[in-house]
Amino acid sequence: MALDPALHDWLLDTDPALRWQVERDLIDAPRDEWEATRSRIATEGFGARLLALQDPDGQWAGGAFFPKDFDFDGPEAAEGAGQPWTATTWSLNALRDWGLDPAALAGTAERLDANSRWEYDGSPYWRGEVDCCINAYTLASGVWLGADVSGIAQWFLEHRMSDGGWNCEWVEGSTRSSFHSTLNVLLALLYAEQATGGSDELRAARHAGEEYLLERRLMRRLSTDEPVGPWVTRFAYPFRAPFSVLKATDYFREAALHDGVPPDARLGDAIEVVRAARRPDGTWLQEHRYPGQSWFDVDVPPGLPSPWLTFFGTRVLRWWDGAAA
Repeated sequence: MALDPALHDWLLDTDPALRWQVERDLIDAPRDEWEATRSRIATEGFGARLLALQDPDGQWAGGAFFPKDFDFDGPEAAEGAGQPWTATTWSLNALRDWGLDPAALAGTAERLDANSRWEYDGSPYWRGEVDCCINAYTLASGVWLGADVSGIAQWFLEHRMSDGGWNCEWVEGSTRSSFHSTLNVLLALLYAEQATGGSDELRAARHAGEEYLLERRLMRRLSTDEPVGPWVTRFAYPFRAPFSVLKATDYFREAALHDGVPPDARLGDAIEVVRAARRPDGTWLQEHRYPGQSWFDVDVPPGLPSPWLTFFGTRVLRWWDGAAA
């Protein structure tokens, strides 16, 4: 699927964190070309700005998941106030997802091991927490930075629900999986498997988690076939923690390419939701902004065409339609 010339130029006129992915996945640029663009992340644009905000102790905003000055009893912790996106975990997520070379963060894994502690119980950063999503982010970042996160990988095997997925609210007694939690865990397990080769146990767990979502066609309750929630079809970048069919179909694209298998037909309904959101000019709109403090904006405000969402939407449809051709 060739890009419209105007869309082609618009997507290339972006930060290196996005541009290199456009070059690799949408216009099939030579490897040396997109790798050269990717190498600029550490010295230009979003990546350079976020690297400059790292604390001497290896953290961002002085905390593991929350800034050090976060008031857990104040207005910023009230319902609807959102999650602050400035602390270490979220900053690492952004840099990793943008494709930063981990060499730019040399020594960070060791500094975090020495200095960063989870707000939940004070345990060391690379030991993980009790929240599935937090542990997923930590597993992926640990693999990326070369930390020993084998204990977290094992933790996912021990905390998988009987229906195949995961739920961050297991500590509150939940026994059913969550769309949000399951997708975040799958993203981490796939990332770790791509980087290290994984294990048969973790691969089986990943496939079981995928089946949990596929049985529900990424959108519906298994019991009633009703939509699981309005957030399923709400597209926003940065993706953050919530589930959406765009985030999920992009994951299944990556997993299918990694596993060397064709697209699963049960993705069809979700794919058509992604397709229906594409505007006549080939763009996708930013539909939402998750509340909470951030270091700086990396995409457009709601209501405007989003280069990031357009990239992900185009990449998903290119994969799906190409497999059907």
